[in-house]
Amino acid sequence: MRILEGERVTKYFGGLAAISNVDFHVDQGEIVGLIGPNGAGKTTLFNLISAALPLNSGVIRFKGERINGLKPHRICRTGVARTFQSVRVFANISALGNVLLGSLFGTSSSMSSANATREAMESLEFVRLSTVREILAKNLTLADQKRLEVARALATKPELLLLDELVAGLNATETVQVMELVTRIRDRGVTILMIEHVMKAIMSICDRIMVLHHGEKIAEGTPQQITNNQTVIEVYLGK
Repeated sequence: MRILEGERVTKYFGGLAAISNVDFHVDQGEIVGLIGPNGAGKTTLFNLISAALPLNSGVIRFKGERINGLKPHRICRTGVARTFQSVRVFANISALGNVLLGSLFGTSSSMSSANATREAMESLEFVRLSTVREILAKNLTLADQKRLEVARALATKPELLLLDELVAGLNATETVQVMELVTRIRDRGVTILMIEHVMKAIMSICDRIMVLHHGEKIAEGTPQQITNNQTVIEVYLGK
């Protein structure tokens, strides 16, 4: 079943097509990777899906229902959550407070503060941050801030999670730990679309990979198919 699909998705900035007539889909239960050179349009596509930016043309559907045109908070409450390329945490709020915001305001159902706190704690425990729950977000390491963003997104109870360069800036050990976290999230029944430049990481866990270049989709397939695709090698992977 296709949980997310886009048809002829297009976005212009002035006269420049950041995304040009891109068709895509994500099946329920998949981990799909989105790769390409800097400026290829990857984060722009995430911004279109999450309504941070409006489309110029095309349509995006989530579970068969058109979502482009909805406000970002409405899309979140339908079951689509995301993290950001540059970490966006509430710096002067505790780790628990950050995730609590997701529990309280990111879902379509209202809940008591006690239940929201319990669910926020469960999200922190899942990403293994429960021991730092009272620490201000700005005092966490980069790796822990990235986990915190994931916990906050999970607190909204998403069916689809968009991860934007989750391992950027992390060391080898942290990268392995984060990839293990991504796999555990999928094992919980959350479908994942992820942008990443660390090829070893993305090739190891993705079921399928889509490649953008100058706003156009130039390839799609399994990790093995992508690594053997001559066009992808020339414009992105290198010899």
